[in-house]
Amino acid sequence: MKFIYVALGGAFGAMARYAISLLPVKSDFPILTLVTNILGAILIGFVVGLADNHENVSDEAMLFLKTGVCGGFTTFSTFSLETVNMFDEKRVFAGGLYMVLSCTCCVIGVIVGRKISKAF
Repeated sequence: MKFIYVALGGAFGAMARYAISLLPVKSDFPILTLVTNILGAILIGFVVGLADNHENVSDEAMLFLKTGVCGGFTTFSTFSLETVNMFDEKRVFAGGLYMVLSCTCCVIGVIVGRKISKAF
């Protein structure tokens, strides 16, 4: 049954990620992946923070939300490929900037999500 929670959450997360990718943004910089990773970081921080603040969050809910939804939503593998592609294209500054922004903003996103969860 636990696999079902993860699968359902993963499907929801993947659909949300795909919906963001359809936004009409034209850029050589992978801004939509960056936004998705930041939102995913905020979301996982919120989910974990909520679980920390409320003892009644079930293991099943965590599997659905953290492993499923967040795992299906975030796009770190895509981020990695896009970074390598920028380096291959000799766009070293853009690739480096993308790495720094992604890592920094997503770590901050987890912190923000945890803080937001304290209001619930």
